[in-house]
Amino acid sequence: MEANMSRTQRLLDLMQILRRHRYPLAGHALAAELGISMRTLYRDIATLQQQGADIAGEAGVGYVLRPGFTLPPLMFSQQETEALVLGMRWVGRRGDSQLAQAATNALAKIAAVLPNELREELDASTLLIGPVEAIHVADETRVLIREVIRLERKISVEYQDQAGSISERILWPFAMGYFEQVQVLIAWCELRASFRHFRLDRIRTLTQLAQRYPRGRRALMKAWCETEGMCTT
Repeated sequence: MEANMSRTQRLLDLMQILRRHRYPLAGHALAAELGISMRTLYRDIATLQQQGADIAGEAGVGYVLRPGFTLPPLMFSQQETEALVLGMRWVGRRGDSQLAQAATNALAKIAAVLPNELREELDASTLLIGPVEAIHVADETRVLIREVIRLERKISVEYQDQAGSISERILWPFAMGYFEQVQVLIAWCELRASFRHFRLDRIRTLTQLAQRYPRGRRALMKAWCETEGMCTT
């Protein structure tokens, strides 16, 4: 099993290296980065090609992976498998009903195409998500908010602030933040003419409007990141 795991990991690493490079990478550079012989590299390249990887190149020229390929069966390292399980379990406890079901389905699909030894690692993961006393938000509200974000639609809400005052807002929703106890809608607020954060449990009513907001959610997300100083370089 250790030999199989080692080869599985090596093939995955080779794919990751090829994905990072848009131009042919010399065979000796690939072999050096993987810590393997040229003979092993040629064999691994041939194995990936037989499994459907569109790897172009040859000895003495270099190798490049053409875009659009996903390797079947899926291969993940032990750490990647644990990260997947932990993430899916978190979504199962913190997400709305649709996200929770999607997480369960996705994990089942991943398990179905993993090599046997990695499937065993997935089933045996000991990383657990503990219970949390989250503030209740109606499931249909959370589902609707994700939908309007996808559709880039305006929404009308009645929002109650921390002091108990209620205001009517027209929002351009573009993101959600998930915390241990609360979930937050991030949106452009027409009333304040600026980005605002709204706790979902304080939204008293929510209505989807027919109009799409004039800026796409990606543009809004970028502008919000710049405003909040959260952009990464």
